[in-house]
Amino acid sequence: MAVARTDLDAERALCERAHAGDRAALGQILRHHGPVLFRSVLLPRLGSDAAAQDALAETYARVVERFHQFTWQSTGVYPWLRVVAMRIALDALRARRRETLFEPDELEREIDASERDLGRTGDVELCEKRDLAEARSRVEGALARLNPRYAAAIRQRVLEERSREEVATALGVSVATFDVVLHRALASLKKALASGPTEPEEESV
Repeated sequence: MAVARTDLDAERALCERAHAGDRAALGQILRHHGPVLFRSVLLPRLGSDAAAQDALAETYARVVERFHQFTWQSTGVYPWLRVVAMRIALDALRARRRETLFEPDELEREIDASERDLGRTGDVELCEKRDLAEARSRVEGALARLNPRYAAAIRQRVLEERSREEVATALGVSVATFDVVLHRALASLKKALASGPTEPEEESV
């Protein structure tokens, strides 16, 4: 449902206080929207709880640093916070490109589109549902189309954050062979995300 007028009025008052230097007001804004940013913006795009937690902390720091750049719109503060969080996620993807689910260029295009829509996407609940549906369903659908061993490698190493040694043992291969498997698995996943539904592919390692 859309954000109630009274809620927007209260949020605008908080934003005005935050602009005036009230850190408590800014903290209240972040505590309110932080859980949604974590579960629907950062976690689906970064793929691991630890990476998403780090990105959320960096998002908070970036918001504190740059809140003076925020200009109130009738849709509230969430669309702006969402773009900040996506930019942090983009930085994280670029920094650890070797084991990521999405290509940085893909998220960059999404950020550009979101910035154009700042005035039209203020319904937090709808934004969250859309983000979860678009990110998680795409990844899950693509994983289902991969060779099962590739999918297992990605789930255990990237999504569950298990060690390379642990996943290699679970797959019955050496760590060196697992590194090759994961590299090819992620390449296959990104190809599947880009191309849409296909038949499960054969594994070459």
